[in-house]
Amino acid sequence: MPSNLYETDFYAWTLEQSTLLREGDLKHLDITNLVEEIESLGKQQRQELRNRLGVLIGHL
Repeated sequence: MPSNLYETDFYAWTLEQSTLLREGDLKHLDITNLVEEIESLGKQQRQELRNRLGVLIGHL
């Protein structure tokens, strides 16, 4: 059930999605945007690690 909440109030959307996950209400999850956000988070974490490793190597 894609939600316009994703576009209008991201924080509220995240709370809604986490509640649905906790309750096991998988049929009402905004799967499309949830997958996109998880992928994006993974990419951000990977880039942050690369940046920190670059700084560390620079200091060495």
